[in-house]
Amino acid sequence: MSSRPASALNPSSLLSTGPGEASLVHSVTPGPELLETAAGTLRMLAEPTRLHLLWQLSNGPRTVTELTEQSGAPRTVVSQHLAKLRLSGLVDTRKHGRHIIYSLHDGHLVRLIRETINHADHLMTGEPAHD
Repeated sequence: MSSRPASALNPSSLLSTGPGEASLVHSVTPGPELLETAAGTLRMLAEPTRLHLLWQLSNGPRTVTELTEQSGAPRTVVSQHLAKLRLSGLVDTRKHGRHIIYSLHDGHLVRLIRETINHADHLMTGEPAHD
């Protein structure tokens, strides 16, 4: 017996959810406003340092200190990028004592960032594309 939820076994069940429930797939026809919003998200991912910070956050919440140590970028640079990501709505913050903890806003971003990195890895290594 599989331990995956039924929605993981039947992708079509992801399309229809009840009121207030999140879905992984949205059946939409993108208009100009939606396309501009999506392009804004991709613009925020288009800078290597920001993408690295987002990739780190895709693995769980982090402090500025942790993000600085893991990225190798100067703290001021990390802080500036985090401010942009927060203002764009891609990351959330919460206080824990004297520390501010950063996290990704939602699971869509986690999947987008991981897929972006995996896609780049396939391009660089020559690994065949997935269907």
